[in-house]
Amino acid sequence: MAVTRNLWHHAYVNIRRRLLLIFVALLATERAASSHELQSVGVAPIVAVITDRSGTGEVAGGGVEADFAAWLAGFRAAELSKGVPATALDTVLKGLHYSSRVVELDRAQPDDSGRTASFADYVDLRVEPVRISRGDAVRGSLTTEFAANERSTGVPAAIVLGIWGMESSFGAVTGNFDVPRSLATLAFDGRRRDLFTHELEATVSIVARGLIERDRLTGSWAGAMGQPQFLPSSYLKFARDADHDGRVDIWNSRADVALSIATYLGEGGWQRGQGWGLSVIVPPGFDRDRVRNLILPTTCVRVYAKHSRWLAIGDWRRLGFVSATGWPDDRTLATLVEPDGPAGRAFLTFGNFRVLLGYNCSNFYALSVGLLGDAIH
Repeated sequence: MAVTRNLWHHAYVNIRRRLLLIFVALLATERAASSHELQSVGVAPIVAVITDRSGTGEVAGGGVEADFAAWLAGFRAAELSKGVPATALDTVLKGLHYSSRVVELDRAQPDDSGRTASFADYVDLRVEPVRISRGDAVRGSLTTEFAANERSTGVPAAIVLGIWGMESSFGAVTGNFDVPRSLATLAFDGRRRDLFTHELEATVSIVARGLIERDRLTGSWAGAMGQPQFLPSSYLKFARDADHDGRVDIWNSRADVALSIATYLGEGGWQRGQGWGLSVIVPPGFDRDRVRNLILPTTCVRVYAKHSRWLAIGDWRRLGFVSATGWPDDRTLATLVEPDGPAGRAFLTFGNFRVLLGYNCSNFYALSVGLLGDAIH
């Protein structure tokens, strides 16, 4: 009986969900029509979404596809009611369909899958000879640009190269997913609906402003674009036309990529003249409760939970910590980060480390950015 009740319950929930989507789409369409912006293409997205824009043949079953079409029509009509041009909306949305592959990849992220990894394994796969060699070549080809970027933003070449290498291995891996399709699928899926709806809106704005052609909007399954893997909203805010060719091209222009990353970090609070951190040796028998952070984090909780409280470098030295590469000024504040726990590597990280976490809130990622940048000459 319990199984039967559950089946009826799931069927009831699915029916309610479909009816709600249809109602929202019809209501939004009516609103758009009343504003005289729907014009003759008003129902085009509903008809066109079944087309496989990517050419992969991956089209979802009729039920999910119909729900996705209704959601997409509702999104379009809601944007029309805000004054977004119909031509830009149709350019971005026409031909989109639901991607089960994108949802599968989203569900497979470590936070959701329960998978565990060690920093030692993670960093060895990323701070490695091929990536370092590519970084050396990029640094050599953009010497003048890196110097100018550091003067204007305060962000050194090593850190820009660390981000660049971690995000796309200097353009070798940028992703070939259709960005609007990925964003629409993830917004419809609902796990992080507000985030991905906002990014889909930003994508439409990119096209409406003529910043890049629709067919160039390719990137990762999560909608991150180009060599710095910017989400569309970050592209609008931080991407720069460094080579002054009239295009903000983070896909092919290395000069644009370098300045765009530096601008992102500079506006994120990077402190000029301060590094990201350094590797240290923890004294034997050190009692970590002595430096435990008593202030609970409210954002990026699992990441910041691995940080100690702030102490000046002079205090860390008096506690017996050792650095093989020298020390900054004794007054510099730093937190202890041991990504694999007491048995693994240890780092003292400065305020700029938090800026790297703003790019991707992962201790593994931010530490690897710093270490990769340090390894590039």
